[in-house]
Amino acid sequence: MSSIVSKIFVGVVAFTAGLTQEQTNGVSKWGTLEAPKLSKFIDRGYGVPWAGKNCTNANPYTEAPDTGVTVKYDFTIERHPLSPDGYKKNVLLINGQYPGPLIEANWGDMIEVTLHNQISGPEEGTQLHMHGFTQKGTPHMDGVPSVSSCPIAPNDTFVYSFRADLYGTGWYHSHYSGQSAGGLVGPVVVHGPSALDYDIDLGPVLLSEWYHKDYLELIDGVVGTDPSLWHPLADNNMINGKMDYDCSLSTDGTPCVANAGLAKFNFTRGATHRLRLINAGAASVQHFTIDGHEMTVIANDFVPIEPYQTNVVTLGAGQRSDVLVTALNSSNGAYWMRSVIASSDSCNWSKQPTALAAIYYDGVNTNTRPNSTAWPVATTCDNDPLAQTTPLYPIPADPRPATTLELDFSSEVNATGHPVWTVNDSGFHGDYNQPVLSLAAAGRLSDPRALAPQWNVYNAGSNGTTGAARVVMHNNSTMAHPMHLHGHNAQILSLGPGPWDGRTVARPANPARRDVYQLPPNGHLVIQYALDNPGVWPLHCHVTWHLSAGMFASVVERAGEIGRAVGEQGRAEMQRVCEAWDAWSEGNVVDQVDSGV
Repeated sequence: MSSIVSKIFVGVVAFTAGLTQEQTNGVSKWGTLEAPKLSKFIDRGYGVPWAGKNCTNANPYTEAPDTGVTVKYDFTIERHPLSPDGYKKNVLLINGQYPGPLIEANWGDMIEVTLHNQISGPEEGTQLHMHGFTQKGTPHMDGVPSVSSCPIAPNDTFVYSFRADLYGTGWYHSHYSGQSAGGLVGPVVVHGPSALDYDIDLGPVLLSEWYHKDYLELIDGVVGTDPSLWHPLADNNMINGKMDYDCSLSTDGTPCVANAGLAKFNFTRGATHRLRLINAGAASVQHFTIDGHEMTVIANDFVPIEPYQTNVVTLGAGQRSDVLVTALNSSNGAYWMRSVIASSDSCNWSKQPTALAAIYYDGVNTNTRPNSTAWPVATTCDNDPLAQTTPLYPIPADPRPATTLELDFSSEVNATGHPVWTVNDSGFHGDYNQPVLSLAAAGRLSDPRALAPQWNVYNAGSNGTTGAARVVMHNNSTMAHPMHLHGHNAQILSLGPGPWDGRTVARPANPARRDVYQLPPNGHLVIQYALDNPGVWPLHCHVTWHLSAGMFASVVERAGEIGRAVGEQGRAEMQRVCEAWDAWSEGNVVDQVDSGV
């Protein structure tokens, strides 16, 4: 047990927060009892917009409603000092808060986010990726510098506009170098059908390890020549951006308050509560539990599944689970919520691996220290078995995919002593001034001189290929990798130790689907997806440090239709953003020491 958790239980650390919410999280309400409870949908006076459609009778990829409504958000990114766990450091904030504001929509709405880059001290480019959305028809809105766009230059503005084509719990994060580890993350909720009914939606529960070093310093170490810095050790683990820290572990003289304050939640006796769990961390696998309570899992990522009960939900970086928890009719009204970073070396670790939050039943003193017993948790990096995660809307696996990609992932030290994570022996390094999508939209991908080999671009079939693409991944390392394919919810056909036998498919009539999938150490992962979304779609490890060191590829889909998908207006906006970035980068040094994404 970590030292800070031990102190909490023996009562050395006061339970009353020693810092204000403004000092720890800015203007954010996440982690406070004042955090908003969500409705089951945004009521516009005409009932649910998906009338008659539910999790079992509507194909989520082809039957999203068209509400005719655009929900609009205005985000300004700045850098300011905060103390989320009591240790004061610079944090990237959106509208003055960490974690960032909620993006909320109904299934079928258009979402419009106007982003102003006001990062200073130093100035940097940025891009926001709306994780999990397919961006069908809007591939230039995917938010990946050097792939879908140039970075947004300092003091420039970009407007993201895309359809909420899937429903459930998502999140957004920077895809510019290691900015997400510096605080540039936030939750997304798209209201849609639910597998089971519930009474209260408590909203997002963001789980994330926390680093006291600035992400720029961490990235320098990750791609540097000192092996002790290649796998950063997190300082803490947090729930909704809050946790106490044992300040005796800090020896650099930075201001530190040991009892910064924990996140708090309210339960109503006998009511069923929906919690939207998000692993918004940079690297670690999280094991989430609530003392004394069972959880019913109803969705993974943006995929409603057949409900099942568990005491522990395991999430790799980028993964989400929606769970229902029915409050007890118990006299005990205070319980610990916990998220524990897996202790296995293959899926990262932390000085303080246990994050705590307090749950209070109605009428209980909210300064009471819970005295509840933890569920046992595993030390492994694995998600729940594929057999346990059955999508409610069945989609069979195509036994004869139109194209198959074989990708080997490895780590090596190059001739200059720098670590590289490679895809088929090639580490990725993007060009901020030349996004691949702009070349695709201009029809230039057939020119072999247009693509640099370090961009790791693969073609999923010929220009007109339809059907399915299968990707067979082999992990030649001892670390687990949460793999994420943009533009799709992919079917998970097989995962396990060693190489794939080329035949075994888990539940071929209806394989598990999600947008992040764990590639086991020294093992394999086989995914498959429909070739129905023209674009250039990144496939990468969601461990920030592996991504920075090159574990990234792009898959071109239906190249001949990409220009039409982007459209004239999209090409003009891409050009404008690149011209602004070109102008800024000509007069400023862009210190791109890592892959850039």
